[in-house]
Amino acid sequence: MSSLPEHDPLDPQGFTSRAQEPALPIAAEDSASTEPRPLFESWSLPELVPTTRIPHLGHLCLLAVLALFGWIGTSLLTLSALHFHLYGVSTIEQANSEIHYTLGSQAILYLLAFAACLLLFPLIWSKGFFAGLQWNGATALRLRWRLFQAAFLCFVLAILDGLLFRDNADAPIDKIFRTPGAAWLLFVFGITLAPLCEEIVFRGFLLPGLCTAWDWAIEQRTGKPAPPLGANGHPQWSIFAMIAGSVLTSIPFALMHGKQTGFALGPFLLLVCVSLVLCWARLGTRSLAASTVVHACYNFLIFFFMLIGTGGFRHLDKM
Repeated sequence: MSSLPEHDPLDPQGFTSRAQEPALPIAAEDSASTEPRPLFESWSLPELVPTTRIPHLGHLCLLAVLALFGWIGTSLLTLSALHFHLYGVSTIEQANSEIHYTLGSQAILYLLAFAACLLLFPLIWSKGFFAGLQWNGATALRLRWRLFQAAFLCFVLAILDGLLFRDNADAPIDKIFRTPGAAWLLFVFGITLAPLCEEIVFRGFLLPGLCTAWDWAIEQRTGKPAPPLGANGHPQWSIFAMIAGSVLTSIPFALMHGKQTGFALGPFLLLVCVSLVLCWARLGTRSLAASTVVHACYNFLIFFFMLIGTGGFRHLDKM
């Protein structure tokens, strides 16, 4: 294998002949190849953030499957309770009107689905369940007074709704309240488990899923690239996606409570407005904890003033 003769700095002829040769540019890759590569290159390179926007509608469908299994488990427990005549109830018809069965089955359904979510979604998202839903509890704590003001605004809307619409005097929820001990059970349930689980479903999964689907459809139609993920890998949505997502989230949220209110127009419109405030709290703060705080405080105000007006739930006929 031949090699170029080494240049002797004392040889002027050789120096002159090499000086007359045109200098060849060094390729960038050749110069880069001479640099030492790190021994553990895969460890030293920055970690690439995945572009998947979570949660999306596929995750919402998975949540529905988990809720279905939770409903099956709840039904089996209910049948077991009927078999042993728990609370003196032995038939499905009786269970549908007994507060311990109606409220208990709903609480068990929430807990079973919630436990399944805590186990499954972190495996899919490669991050904690609440981190994937943008819980951001510190943000809610920092804005607690503004969130309480938003809850009070919803309470004022409820008062105005009661003055304008009087078509729900015999709503099923009112009959449930007149059951002995039901008011206190609903009070505790309404400010703890109910707002948490409802916010996870509607503002944690449905609202972000709809916002992402809206922007994705626009991106597919216009060829516009998806915006980069924000802090902690969370998606960023357009203003139109957030408006559409809020409206589309509020309608099923109001319909879910329709059976309790006898599908009356007044409570339906009230719940749509309350849901829009909750969506604003969720999107404006990028915190699911914020909308949960507003929801829980709104329920607390409703129950608290009902408690005061009925003498500690002893005179429910005054509602």
